Amino acid sequence: MPQLKLTYFDFHGGRAEPARLAMAIGGVAFEDYRFNFPDFAEVRKTTPLGQVPTLQVDGVQVTQCDSILRYVGKLAGLYPTDPFQALLCDEVMFVVEEAGMKLGPTFRMTGEEQKAARLALVNGSIPVYLRWLQSQLMAHGGEYFSDNRLTIADLKVFIDVRGLNSGRMDHVPTDLVEQIAPALNAHMRRIAESEAVSRYYAQFQLPSSK
Repeated sequence: MPQLKLTYFDFHGGRAEPARLAMAIGGVAFEDYRFNFPDFAEVRKTTPLGQVPTLQVDGVQVTQCDSILRYVGKLAGLYPTDPFQALLCDEVMFVVEEAGMKLGPTFRMTGEEQKAARLALVNGSIPVYLRWLQSQLMAHGGEYFSDNRLTIADLKVFIDVRGLNSGRMDHVPTDLVEQIAPALNAHMRRIAESEAVSRYYAQFQLPSSK
């Protein structure tokens, strides 16, 4: 097994959290290097594109969260080997990532600017992608997004839905997912209550869902 070091902010969410979960579930040993937000200015100087997460694999640094997640998902046995099921897994992950890229700029906004930008998303693209994810989930049995089992696509959606429900994002209603795509909340709760995920969060003495 390669020597792995994952670098990301010290909080239980965001773009590195699905990879953390995948490795924990799959029993993949890694160094979980976390840093506080004030330290980002220095950390980013050590990264290829000035952004995180990054993953060092035997000392080689790589970037891009979905590439990292797909790689560790393979190590953890949480990525489909069938090409079509892998395609379905990748499709879901990219939709979630694309939605995150639209929301991302609002974290650099404040006041009325942030409110207007987030309400535009709440009333626009967020419901579109939530409904699509729900339709994909139901089309494949209602429990998992691909391969009839837990994959990294489920972990990516789990973290995304948990974030939307958390109340940590001003102007994003905590019942938005329940109103738009309740099956995604049911999926989130199933993942949160699974033994491996609940055990992972228990070590931090944090709840696994909101």
